[in-house]
Amino acid sequence: MQVAILMTHVAIAIALVVLILLQQGKGAEAGAAFGGGASQTVFGSQGSGSFLAKFTGLLAAAFFATSLTLAWFASQAGEAPEAGIPDAELIEQQNAVPTLDDGGRDVDNTAPALEESGD
Repeated sequence: MQVAILMTHVAIAIALVVLILLQQGKGAEAGAAFGGGASQTVFGSQGSGSFLAKFTGLLAAAFFATSLTLAWFASQAGEAPEAGIPDAELIEQQNAVPTLDDGGRDVDNTAPALEESGD
């Protein structure tokens, strides 16, 4: 469930970026050179401005809802660990296991010193 909401969240985010980049700013007549003027006939006499603005608002509301849902899932996951965090008893058992450094205390592990030449 959480993965499906996350994938929807990412798709909405990409769609929001595309929609925001498609919209013309106020006083932007350069957009007509890239097809902005021709798209007004597709969306009616008012142009694509109101349609894109309404659709952007709808996607922003959906993005907000998926953000809150993912935050709720994250808060629920923090309360009860399902897997990955061992119990304290298991950690104590692992600390009691001897390591390689514990057995060889009488072995000299120091590196030999380089002799200095008196040139």
